[in-house]
Amino acid sequence: MENVEHPKHYNREGGMECIDEMVLLFGLQNTATFCKLNAWKYRYRAADKNGTEDLAKSDWYINKYKELQEQAEQKKREERASWEREKSVAF
Repeated sequence: MENVEHPKHYNREGGMECIDEMVLLFGLQNTATFCKLNAWKYRYRAADKNGTEDLAKSDWYINKYKELQEQAEQKKREERASWEREKSVAF
């Protein structure tokens, strides 16, 4: 399904994919929230608009949400560990 996995209209030639740019501009957590809400939108409208394609898009956004949530949690763990190291050196 071309319109689900990295569609051309979300990839500019020579640039990065829209979702990756969103992470840079808005952060992991905000982009994850966007993905969760988009997943809901596609699931909600599937019966009245694009059926299977919308369900596939919803699944893609749920998977991306989970991926970004994990990245955000990993970043928090790394920041916490770094802070703990700095704290132990300072005292």
